[in-house]
Amino acid sequence: MKLRHLIPLLLLIGSPGLAQKVVVKGSNTFGEELAPALITGFRALKPEVTVELESKGSGSGIQALLDGTCDIAASSRAMNEDELRLARSRRVVLRNSTIGYYGVAVVVHPDNPVRNLTDPQVRDLFTGAIANWKDVGGPDAPVHVYIRDPVSGTYLGFQELAMERKPYVASARMFTGYHAMARAMLEDRNAIGYVGMTLAAHNGVRAVTINGVEATAQNVADQLYPYARQLRLYTNHKKVTPEAKAFITFVRSTTGQTILHDLGFARRSQLRLTTRDDVP
Repeated sequence: MKLRHLIPLLLLIGSPGLAQKVVVKGSNTFGEELAPALITGFRALKPEVTVELESKGSGSGIQALLDGTCDIAASSRAMNEDELRLARSRRVVLRNSTIGYYGVAVVVHPDNPVRNLTDPQVRDLFTGAIANWKDVGGPDAPVHVYIRDPVSGTYLGFQELAMERKPYVASARMFTGYHAMARAMLEDRNAIGYVGMTLAAHNGVRAVTINGVEATAQNVADQLYPYARQLRLYTNHKKVTPEAKAFITFVRSTTGQTILHDLGFARRSQLRLTTRDDVP
């Protein structure tokens, strides 16, 4: 066989010693508990593929994808206009694969007597319009707001879902991860914050109901809980690797969706709306 015919064949077969790797960057909602479980399940089927994970927020993952430093960007929000504009300018053709739905739980210190908040009360607490717990049925004490950092998809998503896009109160404390936020809240009886609904029960903080509705996967699927959104995996359509495609296929398979459901997320198929995998 001539060399010019042999080279394509070698590329197709691949080198036995060549490492196969998928780099996933982005959302903490995806990365803190869900991604490690999905990676374990994926590698049980494809042990030859290594999956590298970095969870620094949805914005960081999207930027990494546009920079070409990851294969998959995990995001708990849709891409914004600035990101879409940058993608167009770089001739990046994006593909959005919805993998499920998540809810954002509003959480307080376990000793806080407030059990339920209305959505207008949540908006006013996080914007600072309500600054004392007594105004929502709690003690006569100042409200201390805890939030994620701006690179987090939930930082922006919560503003859109719960705050009518209004700014957070200037005194809000920012954290780069949900676990760190929850630990800090346990030291502050006057704290209010938010975490992914699957993380609320594991950190000692207590989720309040919103309009009497709990943050559960079923309530998200039934479209009863107000603070819920798609969880997405973005790829560069022109450069997506077979390994990245295989990982996304696994996440959206029956096995992957069972892992997602077991961790408290709503499956893609649970939502009673027809969804399309379009950007944003």
